[in-house]
Amino acid sequence: MTATELPSTGDPERGTLDKAADENFPVAPFFLPRAWRDDLMAVYGFARLVDDIGDGDLAPGGADARLLGVPAEEADDRPRLLDAFETDLHRVFESTPHHPILRRLQPTVRRHSLTPGPFLALIAANRQDQLIGRYDTYGDLLAYCELSANPVGRLVLAITGTSTPERIRLSDSVCTALQLVEHLQDVAEDLGRDRIYLPAEDMRRFQVQEEDLATRTAGAPVRALVAYEAQRARDLLNEGAPLVGSVHGRLRLLLAGFVAGGRAAIDAIAAAEYDVLPGPPKPGKMQLLREVGVTLRGEG
Repeated sequence: MTATELPSTGDPERGTLDKAADENFPVAPFFLPRAWRDDLMAVYGFARLVDDIGDGDLAPGGADARLLGVPAEEADDRPRLLDAFETDLHRVFESTPHHPILRRLQPTVRRHSLTPGPFLALIAANRQDQLIGRYDTYGDLLAYCELSANPVGRLVLAITGTSTPERIRLSDSVCTALQLVEHLQDVAEDLGRDRIYLPAEDMRRFQVQEEDLATRTAGAPVRALVAYEAQRARDLLNEGAPLVGSVHGRLRLLLAGFVAGGRAAIDAIAAAEYDVLPGPPKPGKMQLLREVGVTLRGEG
């Protein structure tokens, strides 16, 4: 981050939280109790900020680096920032953190007796992104999702007091599926960061080369590959969908929104004929609402 001025808001916390509107699923919708909304946004803020650090997407001006005690000359050093962020995370559990996103998280951690594990896993996933840009097998990619996605679902269950071994298993399927869908939407963007989240074994199977992902529109082999991976994500969503029926009330509607968001995104990819290279296919609001209804009825 080489800019010398803060963004117009001058508020790195607000800039991070505002990104919730761009997600495939509702992060903390209005129908939830206020306490849940606050806690879910606190967790989202953490997950979003650690991703922004790992992706080099922090707001210009170096405000986040300064808050984390990172010198200006190291403000674009992602491993250094991740180390500083982890140090500040430990302050959440031990003292008072420096970054406002982590200060927002501290009451949530205390209220629900959350442990560092899920948060450390999300940081570990972003450290992995600095070292690994290709995944040879689907199993390798699932192991990455275990760090990068599944902890968020486990935190949601902990915050809502509904965590059980079976629900964790189902949540992991949903969260991994949502991560895979995001990878499919962002093939071009990820390639720009020298990352490919399509398993190399599958690329070989469909005779897709890396240069095929750098074109403006996808050819038949790329589309076939994306369709194959999209079906895998859909199968995982269907496997995890019983999570919705295992809870009640407003939490059931929230979890239906997560599953429906993934399904609607896959439908949008299919509607684009699996050509994700021009940009991420996004579902419309009506499509999402229809999928919520389908998911609540236990269909699909």
